[in-house]
Amino acid sequence: MSATGLSVFDTTVQKTNHWLKELMAVLDWEDKQQAYRALRAVLHALRDRLTTEEVAQLGAQLPMLVRGIYYEGWDPAPKRERVRHKEQFLARINQHFREDEFMDAEQLARAVFTVLENHVSAGEIEDVESMLPAELRELWPSGSRV
Repeated sequence: MSATGLSVFDTTVQKTNHWLKELMAVLDWEDKQQAYRALRAVLHALRDRLTTEEVAQLGAQLPMLVRGIYYEGWDPAPKRERVRHKEQFLARINQHFREDEFMDAEQLARAVFTVLENHVSAGEIEDVESMLPAELRELWPSGSRV
């Protein structure tokens, strides 16, 4: 029996739950809400570092529900400060966890990038990595192969 009445919605909920469970396993967490917050924080930090074209290309490979999380609040029009250093990138992730001083933004970034690398085509991952400075490429499981 369908949970939502639409198989496309059931499928994206299943895929999103799979991504969250995988992220929880990588982080050794049991809290799905916290995993969602980590996924959202890292996806937004990454999205805001990419060109509009690359945002769309990566977004096209995400499950529908994850894609919605990824695009949530995004405005492609404004010029943004270019994050060039790992500390700046991690600070953007930390903004989502202000109340949790023990959250390790680098660990979160590495974990989400691991999940992305497991589900997004190698070619797209290479495209994303090629747009990042060396300091940020080192956060990917493949580690600066570009």
